[in-house]
Amino acid sequence: MAYQDVSASGMNYVPLSQVINDFKITRDIDDFAANASDAALRNFALRGIRELGFDVVSRVKSLKLTINKTNNTVAIPDDYVDMIKLGVVDSDGILKIFGENKHINYSREVIDGTITDSPNGPLDIEGNFILDRKDSKSATAPDSNTAEDYDYYVFENYMYNGSLGRLYGIGGGFKHGEYRINLDQNRIEVDTNGSYSEVVLEYVADEARSTNPVIHVYAEEALRSYIYYKLCERKSTIPANEKARARSEYYNERRKANRRLSNFSKDEAMRITRKNFKLAPKY
Repeated sequence: MAYQDVSASGMNYVPLSQVINDFKITRDIDDFAANASDAALRNFALRGIRELGFDVVSRVKSLKLTINKTNNTVAIPDDYVDMIKLGVVDSDGILKIFGENKHINYSREVIDGTITDSPNGPLDIEGNFILDRKDSKSATAPDSNTAEDYDYYVFENYMYNGSLGRLYGIGGGFKHGEYRINLDQNRIEVDTNGSYSEVVLEYVADEARSTNPVIHVYAEEALRSYIYYKLCERKSTIPANEKARARSEYYNERRKANRRLSNFSKDEAMRITRKNFKLAPKY
C-alpha cells in the first residue's frame, strides 16, 4: 500500500536509509563489522526495525475499511500485525468498538477434484497437495432456540396483566457489533447490530514492509546496537566476550528507548483512578 513519508514532516522520525549510512560512516578498519556487506546491513536493519516495532516503537495505523456484504467480512491490510480495536465512528467522531466473539463461524468446505497448491511450489510433493475449499458458513443443525424458550428467563410483572416491566434490562456488555479474526483467509468476520457499510480498524503495522521505513529518534541508537549485535552474533572469529558486550549494549539501549517512549504519567494514573468515583442525585 502507499506509504506516507513522515520523516520529511518532522524530526521525530529518522529514515532507515540514514541509520544505515550513519552506521557505515562510523565503522573503523579494525571494527568487527568492518567487512559487512550492504545487503547484510539492510537485512539486519529491517529485522531490527521490525523487532523494535513489535514491543518498543509500535506504529499504530487506523484505516476505514468496507464490509463485504456477501459474507460479512473485512479484508486485513497488507501490513497488519496485530489488532488494537475495531468499530464504527459515530457523528461525534467517537469510535464505538466491537467486542470479540470467538464463536462466530467461518467454516469452509472442500471442493472435490481441485488442488489448491501449485505443482510449481517449493515442495513439489504429491502428498502435500490439498483440495481447494470455499466458504460454507451455513448452519449445520436447525435452530432450537424458539421464542417460547426465552419465556423462562424473561422477567414478568403480573400486575397490569403482565404488560408492564416485561423486560427489566438488556444487561451489560452491550456492543455495536462483534468480530473474529480469521487468519486462515486473512480477513475479519464481523457481526453488526446495524446496517453498517464501513468499519474503522486500528492495528499495529509492520514498519519493515513500508516503502520508506522510519524509526523514532528515541530508538535510533537501539537499532544501531541491534545491527552490530546481529553482525557479530554468528561469526566464529569474534570473541565471545565481544558478542556478550554487543548483546548487553543492545538490550540496554532497548530499555532506554522503551522508558523514553512510555508516556504514562502520574496525572494519567490519577485521571484513570478518579473516573470510578461518580456522584448521583439521591431521592
